[in-house]
Amino acid sequence: MSALLEGISLESPAVGIPPPEPRRNPVMTFTEVLNAAWTRNNSLLCVGLDPEPSRIPAHLQAQPDAIFEFCRQIVDATAPYACAFKPQIAYFAAHRAEEQLERLIAHIHADHPGLPVILDAKRGDIGSTAEQYAREAFERYRADAVTVNPYMGFDSLEPYLAHAEKGVVVLCRTSNPGGSDLQFLDVDGKPLYQTVARLAAGPWNTSGQISLVVGATFPAEIAAVRSIVGDMPLLIPGVGAQGGDVEATVKAGRTANGTGMMINSSRAIIYAGRDEHFAAAAAAAAQNTRDSINAYR
Repeated sequence: MSALLEGISLESPAVGIPPPEPRRNPVMTFTEVLNAAWTRNNSLLCVGLDPEPSRIPAHLQAQPDAIFEFCRQIVDATAPYACAFKPQIAYFAAHRAEEQLERLIAHIHADHPGLPVILDAKRGDIGSTAEQYAREAFERYRADAVTVNPYMGFDSLEPYLAHAEKGVVVLCRTSNPGGSDLQFLDVDGKPLYQTVARLAAGPWNTSGQISLVVGATFPAEIAAVRSIVGDMPLLIPGVGAQGGDVEATVKAGRTANGTGMMINSSRAIIYAGRDEHFAAAAAAAAQNTRDSINAYR
């Protein structure tokens, strides 16, 4: 028997049995990535990227990729204090900087993996057109989520929801004063924005990846939406330059575990400094905002 065994390694796989396949990491959904970012960076702050060329520091303005370089430095400086980034597509498209937006999102994925990117596009159109908008957001720009307008109903949202791991952030109660023109219309005794919240948390949420936009300028409405949707993530613009109250926002929108929100601040962070030290000023503003939010969690 010893002669038969001689030369056979006990470490070798048995003849005829294929080696096990390497483990493959499943694709994480938007909400899974967001939950991990909340915990890892101890942050509910979403940094909005709204680059206006006239406000970019002078030493960058002559560069052909000034928008990309400005946003890249902002991203690198603020990433430790953020749970997400939200580039507003209009600020890129208006200046023919869509390619710079593609590069920026690729940079975030490569250098700051685990921080989701929400493409703020507020798309809303019929199904066949929505399919192209969904491809634009998720295939061209490789965003993790996109903001959409629900005014045309569920079939205008379905093409986004077909990208099962991607986030679909539905406008619900927006931060602008004119939002009340429609969002407070009576629907069976309830304001329209609450109907949107119920649909988004119920029959519309076929992928489980819907979130809602609710403005920080209306904390009472944040609380009303939270009571309807449970732990669904809320994207909350209006803190910072728009004057939303941080304490009221956090107390109205937090979930039982102190998360549940992406509280967005754009101009107050990215334009905190105007000279060659603008990125350091943005980092300080982001850290202060993150810490202010955490004081009330």
